[in-house]
Formats: sequence, C-alpha cells, structure tokens
Amino acid sequence: MEEISQKEGAAVRLPYDVIVVGAGAAGMMAAGTAARNGHRVLLLEKMEKSGRKVRITGKGRCNVTNARPPEEFAGQVRTNAEFFSTAFAEFNNRATIRFFERLGVKLDVERGERVFPRSGKAWDIANALLEYCVDNGVKIVYDTRVTEIMTLNGRVFGVRYRNKRGFERKEECPRVIVATGGVSYPATGSTGDGYVFAADTGHAVEPVRPSLTPLVSSCLWIKNMNGLLLRNVRATLCIDGEAVREEFGELGFSERGIEGAVALRMSRDAVDALIDGKGVGLMVDLKPGLTEEMLRERIAREMAEMGPEEFFSELLRKLVPKALVIPLSEEVGAHSKNYIRKITPEQIERLVKLLKGMVFPISDYAPFEYAVVTAGGVSCEDVNRYTMESLKVKGLYFAGEVLDLDANTGGYNLQIAFSTGRLAGMLKQ
Repeated sequence: MEEISQKEGAAVRLPYDVIVVGAGAAGMMAAGTAARNGHRVLLLEKMEKSGRKVRITGKGRCNVTNARPPEEFAGQVRTNAEFFSTAFAEFNNRATIRFFERLGVKLDVERGERVFPRSGKAWDIANALLEYCVDNGVKIVYDTRVTEIMTLNGRVFGVRYRNKRGFERKEECPRVIVATGGVSYPATGSTGDGYVFAADTGHAVEPVRPSLTPLVSSCLWIKNMNGLLLRNVRATLCIDGEAVREEFGELGFSERGIEGAVALRMSRDAVDALIDGKGVGLMVDLKPGLTEEMLRERIAREMAEMGPEEFFSELLRKLVPKALVIPLSEEVGAHSKNYIRKITPEQIERLVKLLKGMVFPISDYAPFEYAVVTAGGVSCEDVNRYTMESLKVKGLYFAGEVLDLDANTGGYNLQIAFSTGRLAGMLKQ
C-alpha cells in the first residue's frame, strides 16, 4: 500500500503508511493491527522500552479486562460511555481474551470477573503486545520524543521528533495515531504530550484530573491506620452532606491516603467535588451485615462473656482490627485500658454508631503520581467514534487514555485502550 508525497514536482514514495506515537497498550494494539492489515508502520516511543505502564498495572499482575456481559461492562465506563460503545462493539472484552490467548498468554477470571494472566506477571501482557507488533513488521524506535504533529490544510503530513541525543528530524506520513496516554504515573512516560498535540491541532481538551486515586483525610488518627485493609465494608461518599455514591468491598489505608477498590471507585466523584470547593466525607459501615439492634445484642453477648477486670480494648478486638482499637476508644470517650465494667451504656451506644458510620472527612486527593488513570483529555466530540479519526484534521487518530474516557477499576480502563487502539489501527476513513 503506497503513499505518495509531492516534492519539487516529483512523486516520492513515503516509507510509512502510518506513524503511531506511544508504545503503550493502545499504541501497540493500534500499530500491530495496522501492520497486520498490510500497512507499513512506524511506532515511536519516548521511553527506553514499550509498555512501561502496562508492566506495573494491577500491582504488577495486570488486570487485562473484565469478563462481565457487555451491558454490565458499559455501566462501568464513567465518561462518554456511548462514544466508547462503538469501539467496544468492534473489539470487546471477549475478543481481548481471545486475542491474548492466541498470542500464548493463558488467562484466568478472578473475583469480580477480573481477568489476569495466569502467570501473575504483567510483563507477559506487555511482551505479547510487543511481539504482536514485531511479528507483523512494525518498526519500533525507542528513546524518541515526538515534538510536533505536522499538519497542512486540515490534513496530517507527518511528525517532528527528537532522539535522546537531541538530534531532530521529521518524518512525512499521511496518517498519525496519537496514543500517548494521560498524565497518571508520569514516570512511565505519560506526561500529557498528547494533550499538547491535540490543542496545537485545534482540538478541545477537557480538564485533566486524577481518577482512581487515593483520597486524603484530615482525620487526626488516620496515621495509626497505615497498612490496614478492611474487607467487606460498605462506604458512602457524601458531598455537602448528601450521600451520592455507595460501594461495598475493600478499603485500605496507606501513607498515600485511603485507597482500595472502594475508595478508588469513589475518587472520581470526590476529586470533582473537591475541585469545585465542596465538602467531601467518606462514611464507613464496618458491620454492614448487622443492623444497629443486632450489633447492640452482639456487643452485649461479648460483654456478658467477659470478666469485669478485662479491658475495653479486649472487647474492641472482638469487633475490629487492632489498628482501630485506639481510634475507636478515643472517639467513644473511654480509655482502651478502662475495665469493661466501667464502660457506660452511653459509650456503648456511641460505639454502635461509630461501627455503623465512621466518618472520614476528605480534604484532598493523591496526585497523578498515584492515580491509576487520568480523567479528562481530548474531547470525544472532536473524534469520529466509528473510526477514532479526528473530525478536525484528516488522517489524525486518537486512542487510549489520551481521550476523555475513563472507567472504574477492575480491568475496564485497559479494555478502553485495547478497543480504541484496535479501531484506530483499522485506519478507517
């Protein structure tokens, strides 16, 4: 498939049919797909290797996709779900599973329908994508940063780039796919280059902010909970005193803030509210399987079985993890070393209320360095949902996290990368 450029009146055959910018999940899927369909492809990556973010995702295990039925999958996409539905219909989660298994990566479906490589190694996914590109003839150049998408009269005609030695050159090409990611985990190379390219070529860029990121609480005793993981809790996100979102599952605490699947799923709404100057709080039900009355009865039974000289802390240890003993004691107004016989009915009632609704005021959120994905990005209104081609510039395509697309945790965001990358790589016009 030849592409011709006119130079000084003579027709010159261009070396590449398409240049892909960024060798992440979306970029490698796009490049491999284009090459498999007979196109000559150049893949430019500014880092020293491909798939840097893929290799660390899912705590190094890589949650490839989610096996939920399509109608349930769609409900997990937080932004522009209708736009994404077209790419998903072309290459859905089942297709992704088949794709990697055909490349020799065995997959397992785990709790929550999350799909992981059986090896537990994220680099198996990154290496499979790289092999997909190499086997189909993609030329990959590393340590090379694209500095400009060159356009003329509303069409792409190539890119300008610089290697690590500072040598600059340009490469003419009639099609360019931008798959540079967002700005989360910037150490992996995601530093927002695609947003600059988009803005410079006349595209709207929705404000970017961290999503699936830890939440920071102003609670004084939260530092005592570092390393604590609460399982099977119910959390309610409150904005300006109104409950707006409820989640059930795991909640973790670290030096980064409140995290775990529950907090991460809520973080998108929390971040937007904090940016808007609204009050944000996280209310945690530590005993969601018990009503307040059932909890009172359980506490009464535990106390009846304890000796009068046993400490309040021993009662609390029957109810909560050790890290919560001191915080709960302080909130109840009883020293942890008080004898159980000295605990008043009022203090027990406060304990019941706390166990059913411990409130953490949210004052901030962790920065992009700790965010799983970026919310915001290239406006989907400027992109053809059936091709991923720009509606502003002919021959320019966008794929992956650079777009204003993001979803809940659980494999959904990587599927966005694979689906949009696949569709962009088809080079439909």
